[in-house]
Amino acid sequence: MIGTQNPYTYSDFENIMYYHASPTGRIERLEPRVSEHGIPLVYLSSKRENVLVYLSNVVEKYCRETGFAYDGKYTKWGPYGFDERGILRLEEYYPHAIEKTYKGVAGYIYRAEAVVEADCATGIPYAVVSSQPVAVTAVEYVPDAYEAIVQAAREGLITIRRYEDMPAEKHAWIAKTVREEYANAANHPEYRHFLKGNFPNVISD
Repeated sequence: MIGTQNPYTYSDFENIMYYHASPTGRIERLEPRVSEHGIPLVYLSSKRENVLVYLSNVVEKYCRETGFAYDGKYTKWGPYGFDERGILRLEEYYPHAIEKTYKGVAGYIYRAEAVVEADCATGIPYAVVSSQPVAVTAVEYVPDAYEAIVQAAREGLITIRRYEDMPAEKHAWIAKTVREEYANAANHPEYRHFLKGNFPNVISD
């Protein structure tokens, strides 16, 4: 996942709403889960549009759609970053990736008004993490994550960079990165399955 150093802090602000996306409904309290930082955390953002990308994990989705049996923890796939303004930029690393990831996927955006922040830097603009449970104060049902993302892009809240609009240099970088990811994923067969299926011209056994 691409990220930038987070220049924003929240301790000096009041009445900030925090957001957390999940495919699971009826959550009344967000519980910390072991994250990429190796400790249990709840991830939230003070921008609703920034959590839309978490409504679907395409690695898990692809494995289930293709009948790949796996009962472990799915690797996350997050081809996004942030521009100099701190606006989320979602990129397609293969043709129609955004539609394949989000179209027809429903989920929930949970809101919280009070978060006890953990002393853990994420490097993600507008992100907040907590090592304590977070009480949910409201929930929004999102019937189609793709439509929600496209609408956010129309409103200028996020940007989308399509695969076909990328230069050859970017395509070469993607291919190189995918080969490296595949080589380093010996312990994650589900991730290798996803990479082989979506980058057949890059990965060959």
